[in-house]
Amino acid sequence: MIAILRTIVVVITTVVYTIVLGVLAIGAAFLNYRDRPGGIYDFVPRTWSKLILATAGVKLHIHNLERARAGSPRIFVANHVSWFDVPTLASFLPWPKFVAKSELFKVPVFGWAIKSVGMVELQRDNRKAAFESYKFAAAQIQKGTSVVVFPEGTRGVDYSIRQFKKGPFVLAIAAGVPIVPIVTHGTMETIRKHELIVRSGRVDVHLLEPIPTAGLGYSDRDELMATVRDRMAEAMRELYGVDSLPTRIRIAKSSEGESASTTESNETTE
Repeated sequence: MIAILRTIVVVITTVVYTIVLGVLAIGAAFLNYRDRPGGIYDFVPRTWSKLILATAGVKLHIHNLERARAGSPRIFVANHVSWFDVPTLASFLPWPKFVAKSELFKVPVFGWAIKSVGMVELQRDNRKAAFESYKFAAAQIQKGTSVVVFPEGTRGVDYSIRQFKKGPFVLAIAAGVPIVPIVTHGTMETIRKHELIVRSGRVDVHLLEPIPTAGLGYSDRDELMATVRDRMAEAMRELYGVDSLPTRIRIAKSSEGESASTTESNETTE
């Protein structure tokens, strides 16, 4: 009964938070407010997220926060198991822009608001449009903002690290900024995929050692992807005893005798 009442309160207040703060963001965009650290487009998603977490009774524990480095653009790569992953990360990361599926941009008020604050719309089934989305994300990074991506694509049903899409790593190489892998644990217990009940509890966020991308080229994308995923899988195993399947990648010899990385996973948007 308590969980049901909490869920009702969270749903109602989330609608209210979204309308009030969403209108604020939309109005700021209409008036051409400049996007900057600590500005309106930074304030709105952070405040929205903190209010939702507080209402849901989520106690957030952040490990190695110094690796976020405010003022230094990064690409944050995180696992994805719950709707609460987004407010969890948006509540503390410095001036972040999330790469989000296009369906969210069609939601009244919410979709207009996330577009106003500069979130990146990703059309996963349209390769050309997805490429343009990552170009937009790269432009955001050049402005000094950080970008948050969930390379697994969709929410999982357990904490094992699933296979990654390649697009975020092409973006990282093009932008030339470090990747900070993030392992989140506890959001699945707050609200699971295909469930509506919201539960209070503890959420841990671990920021792993940054991985540099400077000097890498397009041909390094598979190796970079494998490195990031392996580190996240190792962290999940060491911290929580959760095993993940090996990265589906092999190192093949090219006709010139040089190493070339190829993936055996299904085709993903680049």
